[in-house]
Amino acid sequence: MICSGRGGPRPSAPTSSGSEQPRTDMDRADRPRGGGMVEELLQAIPAFEAAQAERCAGLGIDVSGFALSHVAVRCRTWRDYLRVRDALEQVAVANLENVWNGRPISKILLADPVPVSAGRTVPMIELIPPFHQRVYRMGLEHVGYVVGEQIDGFEKAHLGVLTGKQFQGTLNTPVYRLFPDYTHVKFYRRSLHDVCVLEGAEFAGFRHAEWSPTDPDAGPYEVG
Repeated sequence: MICSGRGGPRPSAPTSSGSEQPRTDMDRADRPRGGGMVEELLQAIPAFEAAQAERCAGLGIDVSGFALSHVAVRCRTWRDYLRVRDALEQVAVANLENVWNGRPISKILLADPVPVSAGRTVPMIELIPPFHQRVYRMGLEHVGYVVGEQIDGFEKAHLGVLTGKQFQGTLNTPVYRLFPDYTHVKFYRRSLHDVCVLEGAEFAGFRHAEWSPTDPDAGPYEVG
């Protein structure tokens, strides 16, 4: 389960329990602000989405009619992840962080969704710490589009230009396209927010998983 369970095996390195702990606005206010960093990230989202949409158009996929589920941001180290997470929470109304596929992932619901192309907005940032699996694009890494119940027909129609399919539970099995710069576009039946709610999760306040890696400065194989 994407939002209410561990979602996969944990790494062999010793970590803490992985349980989730609620955080209050008072907790959040005590943490250092990263206004400049957050502003730069949010300002980069429209251009990133527009570039990915243009790439899709070149493949024969018109994404202008699809709502945005989220954009994903990858961090080089656990320490970087915490810094970005805490800064983004200053401009968010909620964060649902849980352990998925061997490490915590934040689903940060923005107070002010980011306007992008075709009059749409990005309501959520999926923030991902490093994980030693393959080469990753750091920073803005993928855009998630919501195709809806037409996803099966969409997959068949564009099978020749899609890279693969992910199993993320019974509620969502997105298909995706990987580009040469290691960024992606992903296409979903449901938004990440809606999947979390259907799984019984609640976007209320700021919830963090208890997690402490052996080396907070270790990074993944990366590009960018």
